[in-house]
This record gives sequence, structure tokens and C-alpha cells, in this order.
Amino acid sequence: MSDIFITETDLDPTASGALDGRTVAVKDNISTEGVATTCGSKMLEAYVPPYDATVVTRLKEAGATIVGKTNMDEFGMGTTTETSAFGPTDNPAAPGHVPGGSSGGSAAAVAAGEADLALGSDTGGSIRCPAAFCGVVGIKPTYGLVSRYGLVAYANSLEQIGPIANSVEDAAALLDVISGPDEHDATTRDAGDESDYASAATGEVDGLTVGVPRELVEGADDGVVETFEAALDDLRAQGAEVVDVELPSVEHAVEAYYVIAMSEASSNLARFDGVRYGVGAETDGNWNEAFAESREKGFGEEVKRRVLLGTYALSAGYQEKYYKKAQDARAWVKQDFDEAFESADVLASPTMPVPPFELGESLDDPLQMYLADANTVPVNLANLPAISVPAGESDGLPVGLQLIGKAFDEETIIRAGSALA
Repeated sequence: MSDIFITETDLDPTASGALDGRTVAVKDNISTEGVATTCGSKMLEAYVPPYDATVVTRLKEAGATIVGKTNMDEFGMGTTTETSAFGPTDNPAAPGHVPGGSSGGSAAAVAAGEADLALGSDTGGSIRCPAAFCGVVGIKPTYGLVSRYGLVAYANSLEQIGPIANSVEDAAALLDVISGPDEHDATTRDAGDESDYASAATGEVDGLTVGVPRELVEGADDGVVETFEAALDDLRAQGAEVVDVELPSVEHAVEAYYVIAMSEASSNLARFDGVRYGVGAETDGNWNEAFAESREKGFGEEVKRRVLLGTYALSAGYQEKYYKKAQDARAWVKQDFDEAFESADVLASPTMPVPPFELGESLDDPLQMYLADANTVPVNLANLPAISVPAGESDGLPVGLQLIGKAFDEETIIRAGSALA
């Protein structure tokens, strides 16, 4: 897909607020009243929501101009923005390479200067991955900090809406606007005092302890590791202390994540049946045949793969074997993070273990795509906040550094991240 934007919409030019005069691109799984929201899928090609997501309402109230909806992996299922039914998005920071996913269109829009800011959603790295691949900043907030009302669900217990921008301060300013409790989303909570995330971007890291889980560094591409270590040296030079910590459970995080995410996707996407939502089917009145034909026509291969695997994991006789074990592993991941934060203020790793793939490189190898999420999915399993900031380049390709914080401690990762970007 050469054009990043799927649709465009104009807002009241007289509006004013914290984002007055700023342009924002919105990922196409976030509802916009009167403007198509396709989730990158033929299934929703003609769907026009009758209401705005809470985050979109808050953007409008802050005076932002929404310039369009952005391309994405279909229903958020992908790491490259190549599973979109409308074609792939190129990476403006590395032409011929993927922009990351699933919020690749949002990151590409910011990197290309098509928008000042963008909204993405992050289920297992879908903000941080494209931020790293496109050389911009992306924040995955703590689960419950930002309302998900109006977000087309992929995996409810994992996903969060978050900001993408060219600088940490700009991303934090957008987070200020969209965060906070929402009566329409019972999972949101008040994080405490009135937030001012933008003011946390001071770049002051003197005395800050940065923990490095070596499990998230070992096995990464040599050029990525070299760039990451250089960024750590930069933090040391600014007064941060860097220590090693352990996260032994992350060895099983990818497997646990995909069992949970695919299981939740199987449940969430059941509504797309050609009757309630989606592509209609012509049959002789057999509902089962109509249901199957609608989903065959409307879903792409990656979505069908994940729905099938999730349905299998939840089926009778297998739920205990797969889904319950995955939830046990999730609790183990959370426990390991709690222990690591006893000796560190933030944790650091490469955002992605590899530089951006070439376009088309991973389409025939979904396992390669899944394993690329190894450094990002543990954060979602533990419902923690994380930020990806540009760390430099490897062979001319962008590399991101991920900083992970304690729950609802976005201020600290923003402060640390602003020392680098």
C-alpha cells in the first residue's frame, strides 16, 4: 500500500487545547465516527462506526486535527504490516523494508512527516516494534491507563492504545491527552495524581538504575547488540548505573503470549459472521455454511491461522493443556518482573532482536515473525509500561532501545527515554 492513509477527516478548525495545531494519524482499528474503520481487513471494508473511540474524542477536545486512518496488519495480527488486506506499507526510514507491525502505518506516517503524532495499539509489541523499525518513539502504556473503548478488540487482556511521535516529549504530551479513567471502559483506573507526562521528559538520569535482562539481549543480531550497548554507554555517561538482572521466565513468554492472544482472538472475532458484522455470503439457508463462507471470504491467511489455533487451544480437552498453562506462565513472567524491579528503576533491552525485515522476507515464515516479538511480549503479559526510543543504526537500519517500567510509572521510562531521544 503506497498511500499510508485509508481515509481522511476534518475537525473543527476553531478547536483549541493541548494539541491545538498538531496533526494526528489514527490506527485503523480505532473507531472514528462517520469514517471507515477497516482493521486492515476485507471483513470490515465497508464498516463505518457510528461513534468515536474515547481516545479520538479526547484528541478532538484537545484541538488536534486528525489527518487520516493508517494501514495495519489485519486485526493487529502481524509484525510487518504486510498482512493488511490493502497491501503493505513501506518503511520511510529504510525503503524496501517493513515498517514493523501491527501499527506500521502509524509509525510510517510520523517518520515520513505525514503527521506530527499518531495513535497505535500494542498487544504484543505493535507500537514498539514499528517505532523501533521506523526510528521514532512509541509508548505502550500500563494496562488500564488508556481507555480501549472504541478499539476493535484482538486480545482484551493484553492490548493498549498508545502514542507514536518523533520525540519522547511529544509522545508524552499525547499520552497526557488520551490517558485517564473512562466510564465506558471498566478496565481503566485512576493512576493517582493529575498526570503531566510531558514534564517528565527532563532527560535527567543521574542516579537512575537501569537493569538489563541478559535473556533479552542474548540471541539478538550482532549489530543490534552493538547499537544497544552503545546506547547503554550513553546512559552511563549521563550518570545512570547499569546492572544485570534476571528474567528466566521470558524463555517461555512467546509461547504463552501466542496461546493467550490467539485464544482471545478466537473469541473476539466470532462476531464477524456476515450477520452482525462482516462480509455477507450467499447460501441455501444453511447458517453454518454461510458463517464459514463469510469468514473464508473476509479474513486473510494470518487471521485464519490464529483463529484456528486459538479455537483449538480453547477446545474441550485442550484448555487445561494449553490455555491454563499459558496463564500460569504469564503469572511467572509477572513475578520475575517484580523481582527484577527490586534492584532497578527501569529495565532496558533492544526493542527488537533484529533490524527491519526486507519486504516479503517473513511472509512465508510466520514462526520467524512470531519469534521477533520475543523482547516485547513479556511486557504485555505483565501489563507493564514500556517505551521504544531510537538507539542508532545497524548497517544503515534503525535500531530501537526498549525501557520497561513498573506499573503506572510512565514518568520514569519517559525520563530515561528522553535522555536518548
